[in-house]
Amino acid sequence: MARPGAGLAWAAALAFIGATLTGCDQPTPQDGETADSILQSSAQETALEHAAKHLDPTYICPMHPNIVQDHPGTCPICGMDLVEKRMTPKPAQPQVDAHPEVALSGAMVQSLGVRTAEVERGALRREVRAVGRVAYDETRLAHIHPRAAGWIEGLSLRAEGEPVTKGQALADLYAPDILSAQVDFLLALEQPGSGARRVAPDKARNLLRLLGVPEGVIREIEKTGQTRNTIPVEAPANGIVTRIMAREGMYVTPETEMFTIAALTEVWVLVDVFEHQLAWVAPGMSAEMQVPAYPGRTWKGKVDYLYPDLDPKTRTLRVRLVFSNPQRALKPNMFADVVIAGGPKPDVLKIPRDALIVTGERESVVKALGDGRFQPVDVVTGMASDGQIEVLSGLAAGDAIVVSGQFLIDSESSLQASFRRMR
Repeated sequence: MARPGAGLAWAAALAFIGATLTGCDQPTPQDGETADSILQSSAQETALEHAAKHLDPTYICPMHPNIVQDHPGTCPICGMDLVEKRMTPKPAQPQVDAHPEVALSGAMVQSLGVRTAEVERGALRREVRAVGRVAYDETRLAHIHPRAAGWIEGLSLRAEGEPVTKGQALADLYAPDILSAQVDFLLALEQPGSGARRVAPDKARNLLRLLGVPEGVIREIEKTGQTRNTIPVEAPANGIVTRIMAREGMYVTPETEMFTIAALTEVWVLVDVFEHQLAWVAPGMSAEMQVPAYPGRTWKGKVDYLYPDLDPKTRTLRVRLVFSNPQRALKPNMFADVVIAGGPKPDVLKIPRDALIVTGERESVVKALGDGRFQPVDVVTGMASDGQIEVLSGLAAGDAIVVSGQFLIDSESSLQASFRRMR
């Protein structure tokens, strides 16, 4: 049980401690000073000056700095009188302009060939320049397989790259299943009757079609009433033979790819677009292309497809373009210089590309202030097109900037800033 009067004793002790702490925090008024004047003078002092004024004095030996005492005396090692150590506030360092002005005489401006231009607002055309590669149009590739297993008795093609036309015979195939279907077709034709009984010849005819027998051969079999040992393998479309897997006497099955034919009337051009340019490209946009093989000649096409994923190493997206090639001048695997024309970006602040200074750490231009005075200004740039660069911050419309001789002026400004920092 607590003793009587213990609460009052604890309250008195806490009040004494609070009064003591309050007295330590507040400066003591001197003669002729008020509390308000003391507080105002304290507010004007820096933290370092205030600490130096109220810090307890410290005495050290000039010869032996490790001897430190809080009262005057002599050094126990050398006997010299201890000296009071005082804290001296370090003066504030003046701020040095990173890009000071440079003043040039009229003769110097003429000697350096300084030319200026105005910052203006206007439309900036978005265009993507890239290097592409001509490729086959994969939607126009024809892969030829036999419809039945058999042997190649004759081959009309001898090498890859030969042009073929639709309906041209490429090889002669002997297939037992096709020969058996011909016999069934002739037997169905010999059956007398009409109406429902005529269904059997039609089924046999369709079976020959499914086995890849051309219509002209079917009519010939029906007309002559005789079977054919070999059936021609015809080209399904005009194009170039890009692959030959069949040889005379070779046994082939439906899984065997005998020929590949590619049509070159239209070609694909595959280009890689950088990640920051993806918003400028969309299917249907027009594109122009030039190839080193035909200097001065331009092909016009359009954007056909944007592939869904980026290359993790190059951080680019593959874009497919389609170009017409009626004369077959464009060959697969040719390199091409492609320009994709996007929509214009209106009302942008733009400067000539020649005015921009890029150092790797900053982008800047030199602003002409008038009366031979110039000053470098850091800027933030955006897209670039047709020799113009978009400026996002750092300049305003109507500002005069240097487009020739700005590198020497920027170097002089940097040199002056270095000298000022040394001083």
